[in-house]
This record gives sequence, C-alpha cells and structure tokens, in this order.
Amino acid sequence: MRKYIIIMTLLSTLFGVKAQQTDAIKILSASEFREAIAKKNVQLVDVRTAREFKGGAIKGALNIDYFQQENFNAEFNKLDKEQPVYLYCHSGNRSKKAAAKLDALGFKKIYDLKGGYMKWPYKK
Repeated sequence: MRKYIIIMTLLSTLFGVKAQQTDAIKILSASEFREAIAKKNVQLVDVRTAREFKGGAIKGALNIDYFQQENFNAEFNKLDKEQPVYLYCHSGNRSKKAAAKLDALGFKKIYDLKGGYMKWPYKK
C-alpha cells in the first residue's frame, strides 16, 4: 500500500508540473531562472506579501502581492506584455496561479521559478 501511494504521488507530481506549462508559461529550474534574469531590463516579479519580500528577495525583483488582487492587476497592467516576465513566490503555488492570471491578461512569455524562493540556492 505504501509503495502504491508513493508511486501515485510521484506520478501526480510529474504530470501536475507538466500540466501547468502552456505555450506562454514555462517552469524553470533555479539555475535556468538565474541565467535568464541575469540579462538587463528583466521584468522580475516576486508575488509574495510585502512582509515575505522584506525578509529576503531576489535582487532586482519588483514586489506585487498576489493576495492584493486589485493592486495585482493594476501593477501588472503597467508591465510590457510583449516582454518576458519572471515570477516567483515562496514555494511555487502562488506564482503558478499568478502565471495563469498573466496568461489570461495576455502576457506572451511567463517564466515561473520551480519551487519558489524556498528552493532558490543563491541567497546571500
């Protein structure tokens, strides 16, 4: 029984991650994400709360709190929908939801950090 549960969990994790990717949304490993945001003029957004953001964030990130939906939409509408946007949150859950919203808002290229800031190995 235990092996069955482990196998089912593994399969749902594998297929769940695959299912969230679309033509517009791609999930990047920490190393892929780091390489991508090293470019100049990147739209890097932390969708955690202001308190979480103040506790540590990726350098150069803009904080747009996912839970503040009215502000969330207004702030994202200020960004360039034709340019890539890089998202992260604490664990990847909120940024996954945020990516889906951005896709619906018409953003063309959305990159989500797999595992969120908690899996970001480049903290100082």
